[in-house]
Amino acid sequence: MNLLSPPVGKHDHVQGPADAPVTLVEYGDFECPYCGSMYAVIKEVQQALGPQLRFEFRHFPLTDVHAHALHAAEFAEAADAFGKFWEAHDVLYENQAVLNDRALTQYWEELDLPARDLKAALEGDDDEHIQEDFSAALRNGVNSTPTLFINNHLYTGEHDAQSLLAALSALASRV
Repeated sequence: MNLLSPPVGKHDHVQGPADAPVTLVEYGDFECPYCGSMYAVIKEVQQALGPQLRFEFRHFPLTDVHAHALHAAEFAEAADAFGKFWEAHDVLYENQAVLNDRALTQYWEELDLPARDLKAALEGDDDEHIQEDFSAALRNGVNSTPTLFINNHLYTGEHDAQSLLAALSALASRV
């Protein structure tokens, strides 16, 4: 069984309480249609479990098959500098069909963020956080998206809300 390394830390993108009995980590790609489906599943699971769940998102942009994945990840990281990672995360998944630079500029404006910062993010080198996530994913045996870990263990079950919720709830009830 694959164990997540590194475990969730303070520099990660996390929603939910640190003392939640269950932690769900997703390695995702903003342009991946399967991740787009998982986005809705995770929202449903978060709603059902509330404070029993801590969720972390890690970047794994599959640039060989998704032309806009890296810029979308850079967009999210640039938004994080303004405390708006999760707003950017949601905008990207909710508008997944259109992630070209022109659309990213529009989403950036909708988040009311300074234009110069997005331009610098998209023109610069790959973000260090994205590279760290990607390297960690490879060390963890990740080769597709979405890949999920529950309490540091690779989740191999179905990617529907009912199956994921059952697995998470079972662990939450043990604590």
